[in-house]
Amino acid sequence: MEYLRVEDNEMLESLLTELSRIRIVGRSPVGAFLRVNEWLWKRTPSSIRKSRLITAYGSFLHTWVLLTSDRRQYVGTFFLRNRPQLDLIQRLCNQRDKGSVIRIAVLGCSNGAEVFSIMWAIRSARPDLRVAMHAMDISKEVLECAQNGLYSPQVPGSVDNRIFERVTSQEMVEMFDKENNSFRIKPWIKDGISWHLSDAGDPNLPTILGLQDIVVANNFLCHMSPRDAQKVACNIARLVTPGGYLFISGIDLDVRVKLAEVLKWKPILELIEAVHHGDPVVIVDWPFSWWGLEPFNKRRKDWKVRYASGFQL
Repeated sequence: MEYLRVEDNEMLESLLTELSRIRIVGRSPVGAFLRVNEWLWKRTPSSIRKSRLITAYGSFLHTWVLLTSDRRQYVGTFFLRNRPQLDLIQRLCNQRDKGSVIRIAVLGCSNGAEVFSIMWAIRSARPDLRVAMHAMDISKEVLECAQNGLYSPQVPGSVDNRIFERVTSQEMVEMFDKENNSFRIKPWIKDGISWHLSDAGDPNLPTILGLQDIVVANNFLCHMSPRDAQKVACNIARLVTPGGYLFISGIDLDVRVKLAEVLKWKPILELIEAVHHGDPVVIVDWPFSWWGLEPFNKRRKDWKVRYASGFQL
């Protein structure tokens, strides 16, 4: 598929990129500019930051961040990371007939927290459904952690001490069995999951996993360049059965808008604002992190496509 231009003004993007590469005495003036602005931003009252003018300035700063950041993948994540999105997936599954099979693929599954969160949400609400889930990641280390289903803050590089911070004490009892100082995911949540060491950009992905009713590709495409993210997202979309659903949070919004418009993805408007605000970390980290998520803005003409994380294909 031919590359879809991410920026409307290609000349401006090229100019900003060249400016970001300038060095004076080995230092980047753009980097210094962003550091000063970040210092000021963090000391500005939130009520002022939410104003229309300051939000627009934040978008300008975020453009520079996207152009100058050395993007890299992160493997850590949380259980029940975005509750409204889990609720939305659960609602889609509730539309299925009793006893039916639902095929779900979770790509970039990392340490398995998202995989088990989705499975817990579905099986808690609809134990009659037969869930055929595929979980895939490019990292052997984190995939082995996910397959094992044993979690401890002391596991290096795979989890951190925040992995359970969004789980209530009652949910900990429902989801885990205690093993010394670690927690093992319960068998009824873990059963029926197939694990795959593979790349989401692999053109043979539909052959490897087969077509899916729901594909979840959250929080890893933003760590790629816009061009690479677009190519991978197009490849991922090939997994979705006609009429099925794609969840694609954690991607540059301009990339997602272009893809949705050109490929005719239909945004899911149910819970759209709640899902957008469902992961506080990425909201707080905007505009000075490349994974940061801009404020929800209904004044934009494209807001329905721009801020939807779920689409029907």
